[in-house]
Amino acid sequence: MRDPDEATDGPTDPRVHPEESPGFGEDADGLSDIEVSRDVTIGEATPRELQATDIAPIASESAASKIADLREGDPVERRRAALALGEERRTEAVLDALVEYGLADADDDVRQFAVEALGDLGGERAGEAAVATLEDDDPWVRAEAVVALDRIDRAAYADAIEGALDDGHHAVVRNAMVSLFKRRGEDLLPVLLACSRAESERLREWAVHLLAGVDDERATERLETVANDDAEPKVVRSTAARALDADPGKFRRQFTGGTENDSTALPGESTLNRRPDL
Repeated sequence: MRDPDEATDGPTDPRVHPEESPGFGEDADGLSDIEVSRDVTIGEATPRELQATDIAPIASESAASKIADLREGDPVERRRAALALGEERRTEAVLDALVEYGLADADDDVRQFAVEALGDLGGERAGEAAVATLEDDDPWVRAEAVVALDRIDRAAYADAIEGALDDGHHAVVRNAMVSLFKRRGEDLLPVLLACSRAESERLREWAVHLLAGVDDERATERLETVANDDAEPKVVRSTAARALDADPGKFRRQFTGGTENDSTALPGESTLNRRPDL
C-alpha cells in the first residue's frame, strides 16, 4: 500500500497502485465491456525504434562520432546520438551540433532529445536555445524545452517558463506549472486555482495535486469542491481527496516535481515520445 506520508512527486500511478485504476474490482465478460476513460493510441514503432533511447551502444564512442551520427545518421541513429551528446563534456562543438543539427532536425523526437541533452549540459547557450525551442511546432518538444529551462536555471528563465502557461498543450502547461511551483510555492495559488478549472483533466489533476502544498482556505475549498464533484473523473477526484489529507508544509519540502508517476496515459505517447519530467 502507498504510504500517505511518503514524498509525493505526482499523482498515484495506477500501474503500481492498481486499486486506483479504472475498473478495479469489476468483472468484465469481454474486452467490449471494459471502458477506457482516457485516449489511448497504439503505436507502430519498430523494435529498433523503441531502442533509440538506449545510448549504451554508442556510449564509448567519441563526441565527434556522435556528432557525425546526429548529422548524417538515420532517424534512430540521430535520436540516440542526440541523447548521448547530453552525457558529453560541454564544448562548443557539442553545443553547436545539438543546436544546429539536433534542434533543426525534421524528426520531432530528435528535436525533443536534443533539447533534453541541452538541459543536461546547461549553460547560457543551452538556455537560449531552449527558450527558442518553446516555439517548436511539436508540443512534446516544447514541453521538453520547459524541462530543460527548469534544469538549467529555473529562476533565470522564470519569465520564459511562465510564458509557457499560455501554451495550448496540457503537457507544456503542466511542466511550466510544476517548475513555477518549485520556485514560488504557495504564491502560485492563483495559477493553480485557474488550472484546476482547465478543460484538460490532466491539468486539473496536477493542479489539485499541487494545491496540497498551499495552506490557504481558498485551496481547501477548491479541493473539497473537486473531491466531491461527480462530474470529475475519478482520478481527479481521488487526487483532490489525497491533497486534502496532506500537510502543506511537508508537501512543499518533499515535492521534487517529477512527472514519472503521472497516472495519465497521454495521447500519442510512446517510448520515443516520453513524458518530460521535472
